[in-house]
Amino acid sequence: AKNFVLFEKGAKEKGFSDAAIKSLWDVLVPFAGYAFNKAHSSAYGLVTYWTAYLKANYPAEYMAALLTSVKDDKDKSAVYLNECRRMRIKVLPPNVNESLSNFAAQGDDVILFGLTAVRNVGQNVVDSIIRSRKAKGKYSSFPDFLDKVEAVVCNKRTIESLIKAGAFDEMGHTRKGLVAHHEPMIDNVVQVKRKEAEGQFDLFGGGEEESGEPGFGLDVEFSDVEWEKAYLLAQEREMLGLYVSDHPLFGLEHVLSDKADASISQLTGGDYSDGSVVTVGGIISGLQRKMTKQGNAWAIATVEDLAGSIECMFFPATYQLVSTQLVEDTVVFVKGRLDKREDVPRLVAMEMQVPDISNAGTNAPVILTIPTVKITPPMVTRLGEVLSHHRGDTEVRIRLQGPRKTTVLRLDRHRVKADSALFGDLKVLLGPACLAG
Repeated sequence: AKNFVLFEKGAKEKGFSDAAIKSLWDVLVPFAGYAFNKAHSSAYGLVTYWTAYLKANYPAEYMAALLTSVKDDKDKSAVYLNECRRMRIKVLPPNVNESLSNFAAQGDDVILFGLTAVRNVGQNVVDSIIRSRKAKGKYSSFPDFLDKVEAVVCNKRTIESLIKAGAFDEMGHTRKGLVAHHEPMIDNVVQVKRKEAEGQFDLFGGGEEESGEPGFGLDVEFSDVEWEKAYLLAQEREMLGLYVSDHPLFGLEHVLSDKADASISQLTGGDYSDGSVVTVGGIISGLQRKMTKQGNAWAIATVEDLAGSIECMFFPATYQLVSTQLVEDTVVFVKGRLDKREDVPRLVAMEMQVPDISNAGTNAPVILTIPTVKITPPMVTRLGEVLSHHRGDTEVRIRLQGPRKTTVLRLDRHRVKADSALFGDLKVLLGPACLAG
């Protein structure tokens, strides 16, 4: 009402009639609910400039801050992690000797996982690890770590989580070896720390052997045998929510793009409408088998690619056809109908296939998906240079996506070595979706 009085007064001074003033006011009031005035637009424009400047000039620091901001959202984390790979920034697993509480940049092209991102590791434990590291120096081995840290850190579940996340990898111990021995070692060190706290003896005065390593039951010889890669990565993912040190789908991008219509991030990001029938490819990272009230079996499978994940609903009719193939850590193609009625999009599965990836390396063609609007002479020249730089025996095909049809071209003159270096160069030139279908 106050604003209308001022508006009316000014309008009358300029010669507007009461009817015109009211008519214009009735237009302005609802518009003000969503309009962007100059101050608002200028402020957002400035923030946009700052953001672009930071990403261009401080890429590792910028991406570390982004990853920290979404550390509790594994889908958004996966998108940013994939962006780091596209930008050729390495994201390393947590490290008890280097990591801080949150993601942190190391140099221009490395980001280190924050310790608080590890499952079962609380802020008080992280603060204690960092405090002991600053006071007593870096940890030279796993026994030295147990010796130097405070009792609050010596929790079996916490230590096992750190092991599986790769936080002790640089010390030269295998994760399998540490998991096999950490429980009795923790029992011993907790007993010693308790006695020291009670004043029964000096933990640091009489418990060391001549080698300088703690000797109170911590002189263990760890096995050099590591877990199978698939199991190691599955454990890492359970602790971090993501595959970090490696990914089961690395090297299989061209296999996925051969049959997939879209990447999962395109489904969850709004590129496809509710009810769209699409095919996605990825690895089954989670599986829940259920029963209906009528006693019919069905399942919810989480399918993940390099840029995101989506829940796939296998209702009884479809489940009966694929139940034996629904196994965690299996690479699959799922064709289904996109359901966006809930807050989180899901895929109602209609079909599922398990591809043969035993010879997926250089035998399968590299398939590049490029919208026709992006085809320009400079881009074609640069693409030829990239392919020539990675010469090998693998066939290259280009899927030209037009507004009405898709055309597939075989590049018989350009055969390549299908490896991560090639895929990285292609993503830099053509965008991260060029290998995703």
